[in-house]
Amino acid sequence: MTDLPSGGGKPRARSTTRTAAAPAGPRPETLTYREAQAALEQSLVELQAEDLDVERMTEVYQRARAYADRCDTLLQAVEAQVLLWDPDQPDRPPQPQSP
Repeated sequence: MTDLPSGGGKPRARSTTRTAAAPAGPRPETLTYREAQAALEQSLVELQAEDLDVERMTEVYQRARAYADRCDTLLQAVEAQVLLWDPDQPDRPPQPQSP
């Protein structure tokens, strides 16, 4: 005789998609650009899951937004440090990029 789950019905199929029990992921402010970009891509894959409930979708979206913001912050920091060298004036030292 086969044991059935309590309630006497058929066993439920398990979802292969991560649900609310999934970890929140790394803190965006601790990530490098490549790490934040990879975490953002993983969040976007998770958002495409067909069986993602609305609450989890909201959490994943907010996390993805934080990863995207981290990428933007790091890019802005690099852009602020970029120096421009004028090949027509080789003796002049490189100057900071102006917006």
